[in-house]
Amino acid sequence: MTYTDLSEQILRKQSYLCVGLDTDLRKLPHHLLTEPDPVFAFNKAIIDATADFAVSYKPNIAFYEAQGPRGWESLQRTLEYIPADCFTIADAKRGDIGNTSGLYARTFFEPQAAGLNFDSITVAPYMGRDSVMPFLDYEGKWVILLALTSNPGSADFQRLVTTSQLDGGMAGGGGDYMSENVAMDQLYQTVIKTAQTWAGPDRMMFVVGATQTSEMSRIRELAPDHFLLVPGVGAQGGSLAEVSRRGLTKAGGLLVNASRSILYASDGLDFAAQARTEAQTLQKEMALYLAERV
Repeated sequence: MTYTDLSEQILRKQSYLCVGLDTDLRKLPHHLLTEPDPVFAFNKAIIDATADFAVSYKPNIAFYEAQGPRGWESLQRTLEYIPADCFTIADAKRGDIGNTSGLYARTFFEPQAAGLNFDSITVAPYMGRDSVMPFLDYEGKWVILLALTSNPGSADFQRLVTTSQLDGGMAGGGGDYMSENVAMDQLYQTVIKTAQTWAGPDRMMFVVGATQTSEMSRIRELAPDHFLLVPGVGAQGGSLAEVSRRGLTKAGGLLVNASRSILYASDGLDFAAQARTEAQTLQKEMALYLAERV
């Protein structure tokens, strides 16, 4: 899916809702447990209930890997069932040296390999450029790079202050001469700046947690045109209003993820209906913010 396609979908549906398919077998309504594939049965019902209001679906791969081969089958069936006009995200948080990343990319981007054909994948940037580029070798596929996440531990590394030469070289450390011509950034800001030399807004997004709204305006200064994938609205307490006010662009520019608040709105026979209600509530609020954006 292209940048323009995604933007048009957001404007058409008046929504930038991403539904996170963090499907936990232990939390499924009991009446589904007799299904041949309970996870797919649940996902199918959720997709049917929310597709009018969502522009994206994001299976968290850990929930499927934990079930072994059966989980991968559920994932493949789920991916094939998602409507073609919805942007698909493999929330896998991969990131390794080049040849290994190449195999991860093949897993999620080549249907003839593992049977999967996602539009995008989340990637951890810690190992640098050569761990990210193999994912960008696939034309039309997106990298969603972790930048500033919602979890409390994000402060351990992502907010560390870094120094860099304004000409792009690193300064400081190891007794190196420290010139006055340096920039001071937090590490997540360095990630965003550097990654934009690897790919443009049509191929790369950044993950920014919804509980990090104090940084959202700064992030928009650093990456004015890139889409941001924003988890943490709903069960994690992030503010959709604040995220939207600071993060929306003329093209939309946001995919706001909600998982537990939609998936587990009910654990009864009405689980799909309650999921639809929750998704529609978010979509209606999003429509208001889209109308107000600059």
